[in-house]
Amino acid sequence: MAGKTITIELPEGLWTGLGEVADALGIASANEAATIAIAEWVARRKAELDDRDPARRYFVNEALDELAAGAEKKK
Repeated sequence: MAGKTITIELPEGLWTGLGEVADALGIASANEAATIAIAEWVARRKAELDDRDPARRYFVNEALDELAAGAEKKK
């Protein structure tokens, strides 16, 4: 499975914060910390969607599985 690439521009303070969190938690890089942050955000939104529309539950699970698999390949 090929991963997807996105390019985002972050404010300097947010990028610095990602780096600090990555260092403190033993995460390899700010990029990996950003991937984890996105995965956690999606997981929280997934819970909201599950409450609203149970039919979307499986779609979001597939997206999380793909994101997790991509993060594991980068390690």
